[in-house]
Amino acid sequence: MSYITQADLGGLPGFGAVAPEPEGELFHAAWEPRALALTLAMGATGSWNIDASRAARETLPAYRRMSYYAIWLAALEQLMRERGQLFPDEIEAGAMRHPGAPVARVLRAADVPAVLAKGSPAARPAPGPARFAVGDAVRMRGAAVDHHTRLPGYVRGRRGMVERVHGAHVFADTHARGLGEQPQWLYTVVFDEAELWGGEAPRQNLAVSVDAWESYLEHAA
Repeated sequence: MSYITQADLGGLPGFGAVAPEPEGELFHAAWEPRALALTLAMGATGSWNIDASRAARETLPAYRRMSYYAIWLAALEQLMRERGQLFPDEIEAGAMRHPGAPVARVLRAADVPAVLAKGSPAARPAPGPARFAVGDAVRMRGAAVDHHTRLPGYVRGRRGMVERVHGAHVFADTHARGLGEQPQWLYTVVFDEAELWGGEAPRQNLAVSVDAWESYLEHAA
């Protein structure tokens, strides 16, 4: 089974033109800020990691048909149900019906700005020397996988060039599945537009850059 993620939608037909929105327009409904707040608060409890939360969103069966914050809310419900923090009757009632499950941490309202400003750095010590260097021609892994991945579908099997080496970072694919951080070297790979969209597409004189872990890459002939 392969999954269609937000990144995979690039290059696929049938979704219409991108409609730019006004700068600073963050929400489209009154419930959306609450969905964001709930997601941040529960993420801060340590019940799961950020990659597990992304995987929960991007493997929702109705992903393509849902709005941005509807995806966030549905994934949050799933994560909490799996851990005994939320039950179907509570979702139905829109109210608490069972004792709260213990959590490792609680995010207080007064601490939110500092926690968001601090972030959660993903840089880690390198497991060994980097296989690729700036200027190397590389080809992205072509096969689909049966789990969450941060490799966009539209660059799979495509040829690009290493533009930057970022050091080693937590590998999202394993981290999301509870298999540990397994740090890998992370690279920025740049692609010519014709390589991604084909020579028949109107040229816009653009290049597309993708950050990719080392196991996504192989040396191009």
